[in-house]
Amino acid sequence: MVAVIHTSSRFRAVMQYNEKKLEQGHAECISAINYPKDADALSFDQKLNRIQRQLALNKRTKVNTVHVSLNFDPSEKLSKEQLTEISKAYLKGIGFEKQPALVYEHRDAGHPHVHIVTTNIKADGSRISLHNLGKNQSEKTRKEIEIDFGLVKAQDRKAQEFNLKPVSIKAEYGKSETKKAIANVLDKVLNEYKFTTMGELNAALNHYNVAADIGSEGSRIRKNNGILYRVLDKDGNRIGVPIKASDFHFKPTHRNLKVRFLYNEMNPNRTKDSLRVKNSIDFTLYRKQNVSLPRLINILQKDGIDTVIRKNEEGKLYGVTYLDHRTKCVFNGSALGKQYSAKGITERCIEDPFSLQQQKSQKMGLDVGQVAGAGNVYHVGNGSSLENDKSLDSLLSPVKDGEYTPHQLKKPKRKKQKGFSIGF
Repeated sequence: MVAVIHTSSRFRAVMQYNEKKLEQGHAECISAINYPKDADALSFDQKLNRIQRQLALNKRTKVNTVHVSLNFDPSEKLSKEQLTEISKAYLKGIGFEKQPALVYEHRDAGHPHVHIVTTNIKADGSRISLHNLGKNQSEKTRKEIEIDFGLVKAQDRKAQEFNLKPVSIKAEYGKSETKKAIANVLDKVLNEYKFTTMGELNAALNHYNVAADIGSEGSRIRKNNGILYRVLDKDGNRIGVPIKASDFHFKPTHRNLKVRFLYNEMNPNRTKDSLRVKNSIDFTLYRKQNVSLPRLINILQKDGIDTVIRKNEEGKLYGVTYLDHRTKCVFNGSALGKQYSAKGITERCIEDPFSLQQQKSQKMGLDVGQVAGAGNVYHVGNGSSLENDKSLDSLLSPVKDGEYTPHQLKKPKRKKQKGFSIGF
């Protein structure tokens, strides 16, 4: 199981993301944890209002929304009941068992997964710290759940998927060593990854320090439809002796690759596999204004997706390719749609990874979203459990203006001291 945590201050946007999937038939709300009604009996407004009322208890904490995706191995067939129990166990493990939460089962990718929407604002107005939540509580809980529910372990799967190391040899090793190293990479990439163009193939090969060179425009290699396979160093420079495609016994020639391109393009699962990449990008960028391109690349990498970008001499981004190691599919950005192309991604990302306020907060050693004075707590109710609350339906009603603006949350006004002077 793989857990991915996103935090933000845009609760409504997160809700709309999951509800939109529901409307499209790609998702189902399978559980409403700590809600007064079952998930199937709740309207969108009732789902929204329950958590919004809790957010209103602490208006000083800006980062108050937690959006988690729990991802499982494609071989695992989990029922709604199992997914619900796993979600509850996960929330308990990270200290969110008493928080209102909605669990959505998404069915638009090649593997089973759920999205959990909740908040770190507690019923008494205090907040749950999000500092190192993924590194500490989440990682520990994930490992425990894998054992308790008999799930495929993330480490085992990672070892299986990434067992081939990139080529790392010196040019002076000679042709025989170079050919052997390239052959190992080609054997894996050609047989396991699904690509439809030479550019997509190279995105996968480059990941293992190998490149397929079809020659420059007008060159003899290009005119004869030839291919030279080369080793790349860590900076992407060509090293070693180039090997002709016809020298390999499995003949990775231009002619044979065209057949493979067409076969992969007609694969009926390719459209479904592309949804995983698009969903991962949309999930990260949906109505968020603080995600830079480097941050997007880093988040996608944690989800098993490498992003290969191409820039011109002026440093301007002109191409992007996504390499999904889970589905073993490679997609050129423009093939997924305009919003996933180099231009589309550039427009959806910001230039600076952090705002000035976030930089100041980090320098001061504060949680992003933590504001000085947030320790003031406003207590509501008598601490009774949700099941014993006589006004449960009120939790699903909208928050009224001024309903939660108690004096405890207001900054006290400082009294001005009158000045005086003493004469001698």
